[in-house]
Amino acid sequence: MEDMVSPEFWRGRRVMVTGHTGFKGAWLTQWLLGLGAEVSGLALEPATVPNLYELLKLGARVPTTFADINDRDAVAGHLNRHRPETVFHLAAQALVRLSYEAPVDTFLTNVVGVATLLDVVRRSSDVTDVVIATSDKCYENLERDRGYREDERMGGHDPYSASKGCAELAVTSMRRSFFAPYAKGGHPARIATARAGNVIGGGDWSADRLVPDIVRGCLAADGAVRLRNPASIRPWQHVLEPLRGYLMLAERLAAGGSGFDEGWNFGPAASDERPVAEVAGALVAALGRGRIVVESDLAAAHEARVLRLDTAKARARLGWTPMLGFHDAIATTARWYSGWHGGVDALALTMRQIEDYEGAIRSFGAAQPVLARLGELP
Repeated sequence: MEDMVSPEFWRGRRVMVTGHTGFKGAWLTQWLLGLGAEVSGLALEPATVPNLYELLKLGARVPTTFADINDRDAVAGHLNRHRPETVFHLAAQALVRLSYEAPVDTFLTNVVGVATLLDVVRRSSDVTDVVIATSDKCYENLERDRGYREDERMGGHDPYSASKGCAELAVTSMRRSFFAPYAKGGHPARIATARAGNVIGGGDWSADRLVPDIVRGCLAADGAVRLRNPASIRPWQHVLEPLRGYLMLAERLAAGGSGFDEGWNFGPAASDERPVAEVAGALVAALGRGRIVVESDLAAAHEARVLRLDTAKARARLGWTPMLGFHDAIATTARWYSGWHGGVDALALTMRQIEDYEGAIRSFGAAQPVLARLGELP
């Protein structure tokens, strides 16, 4: 099937994941290990307790360099030691509210970090393809109802969103200046950016993110789930959905075909774009505990009211389509947290959900019955 990830491609392939100590990076690393890839990682040490990196025991299974993405010597040393063929760049300052507190650090990590990585990559003889995760917030958000297409204007109101728009421009500049076929005699590695909607899934404990805040509230003594912007609409999707897009994109880049080294949107079907209040209500119901409390803050920093993505390009040219609808994504996320809270091993939970997801894709014709059981405990 077109929308399958190829185990044959990844088996034995040397892969570097930056930011593998984070939520999305840990899921991607575990998936790659399951596919048989030889994975190494470069990242800061985990920022939360608990964290998925440690729960998945990745420290004992993945050669890791703990360093800032702008530590050029550390990045170069890692590439020289592990000689990755594919690089997934997920290292980032990924929180909107933190970007208001630390705008300079946000730009350094999210923009200069991209340039640093690509400057090191262009001196490596091993790397064939690079997928750089930016964000759906890279677009100049005009608060309109239709989804943004990949060729639309970059922008961003808050420092985080602006930094992701700048990261896209930095990638384009580096690609045109130093990489083939755009630069004469340039490095042959193909480079693409991936712009994903809001991801949810088990194992996220980041501050100021909706699902971790809901889970913490539900599991707290008073069960209060506090919402700041209940009417805000986002393209919610389970973390495995964009990660499948990243893997498929890397395969196309490595094959050397033209037209893949550019920007790509990965988001849910339009019918699965929901307001924050509906996400919170569905997750509280799925967890079977908690109560919602709206605490609007008129003095809070600006956050967009609505943001949507147009994913027609990924569907038509990559063959990627979202597999998990809104309720599947909520149920799968709730099963992970409920299982972990009940004492089930996080690695077993994560591996099971990845395997069930892969099985659902293989059985696309009978996908819905498979998805209904996604992540059920053994």
